[in-house]
Amino acid sequence: MLALVAAAAVVATVGASTATAESPAPAETRLAATIDAILADARLAGAQTSVVVRDVTDGTTLYQRNGDRRLVPASNTKLLTSAAALALLGPGHRFDTDVLVPGRQRGGAVTGDLYLRGGGDPTMLAADYDALAAQVAASGVRVVTGDLIADDTRYDSARLGPDWTWDDEPYYYAAQVSALTVAPDTDYDAGTVIVTATPGATAGSRPVLRTTPATGYLRFDNRAETVAEGATSISFTRAHGSNTVVVTGRIAAGSAPTSDWVTVWEPAGYAADVFRAALRRHGVRVQGETLLGRATPATAIPVARHRSMPLGDLMTPFLKLSNNGHAEVLTKEIGRVRADAGTWPAGIAAVTAYVASAGMDQAVFRQRDGSGLSRRNLVPATEFVDLLTAVRTEPWFDTWYAALPVAGEADRFVGGTLRSRMQGTPAAGNVHAKTGSLTGVSSLSGYATDADGRLLAFSILLNNYLAASVKPLEDQIAVALAGYTRQDADAARVAPPAVPRTPDVPTDGECSWVKPIAC
Repeated sequence: MLALVAAAAVVATVGASTATAESPAPAETRLAATIDAILADARLAGAQTSVVVRDVTDGTTLYQRNGDRRLVPASNTKLLTSAAALALLGPGHRFDTDVLVPGRQRGGAVTGDLYLRGGGDPTMLAADYDALAAQVAASGVRVVTGDLIADDTRYDSARLGPDWTWDDEPYYYAAQVSALTVAPDTDYDAGTVIVTATPGATAGSRPVLRTTPATGYLRFDNRAETVAEGATSISFTRAHGSNTVVVTGRIAAGSAPTSDWVTVWEPAGYAADVFRAALRRHGVRVQGETLLGRATPATAIPVARHRSMPLGDLMTPFLKLSNNGHAEVLTKEIGRVRADAGTWPAGIAAVTAYVASAGMDQAVFRQRDGSGLSRRNLVPATEFVDLLTAVRTEPWFDTWYAALPVAGEADRFVGGTLRSRMQGTPAAGNVHAKTGSLTGVSSLSGYATDADGRLLAFSILLNNYLAASVKPLEDQIAVALAGYTRQDADAARVAPPAVPRTPDVPTDGECSWVKPIAC
């Protein structure tokens, strides 16, 4: 309250004077006072903040607080990755998954190995592998005398991102990255399996476990129990280096099934398992084993292919749901296409070069991964705003802008991680922005159209707070921007605008990271 009174006093003093080229206009002064009051909230006591707002039409900076301070951006890092992917790969870029034979085929028999070659597609579903198997059968193949080779060599063998924390490994937002993988549903969380526990027939019995997709790649250590009554408290944990999932907890007889997403160890083997089962269903028998990590010979002949959706379409699940796996695949794909090296260093170098060409100063920021899981990513708010301003002239901008989460829009593939935020305010249906969350880190960067119809680019980076959540403060700033007008200085807010309560989500993850989707 004291901060708000002080801010109001400053506004009264400055607002009474005539604006000059050296001093902000009264409306800008009032907007600054509003944002200052929001950032004076006790939840940010002792925290680090970096906030910049710019009118992209005339380049005017309407507000800046520590704009050059490097902070951890969390998933706002995806703004760099996604923009570079559209610029360097193009909206029409697709990922191909191929099945090939060595060329020695007599009748329905292939003498030699069958190759399943991954092209990096993070949207491959069990149904897509089934369609590939159907193509193989339609080509006349009935028996493969050799092995099934899972070729994931388009990218390197580094499965987990640099600097990722070890305790995130079992959770789907930190799934292993591979050029050959499977997603369990159309959220496209590649490299994960949905595990569902259904109560046993009687109290004292073990819950019944199943996976989506069906796969023999996982093993279960089922320690959970069906009880007569009580709340469900089932937990699924996969140990490092293993595909054994330990299931613990309780579920009451007659209760609804409970599910969670679990990462797999070595996604290429998971993909091969799903594909091999599909081959059997279509009458194709592979006599040998499944082997990983061998490259397909250049002389091999394709017998089946699946093409992914265009990259422009992939932007929607990627950005709306803040899909970390998509960000990392795109980073490695950029490296492969631009430098013939499907690695994080090659991809990050290309991303950095692109965003530098678009106006960011590569001397003042650091990017370590594609998604923002690394806490060694450091970016000032000014640099995000420079990128947001520059890309408006790109031919793919409309695709990118539409793929950003939209405040208050209930449809998950429109509102995304902002679907439950800022509802019923001027920001609803207006603000297009990327969210970001880690423990003690929250961010929101994107665009707001103000009350005069002018497009504002903004970046809000908040670090080192101890509160459970500071997202309501981000929302207040975004709502203030949506209501901002230069037409009537007296109508500009001083008090922080009211915003609806933000749904409860874990303090260390995006709301989309709560499965089933909480946002």
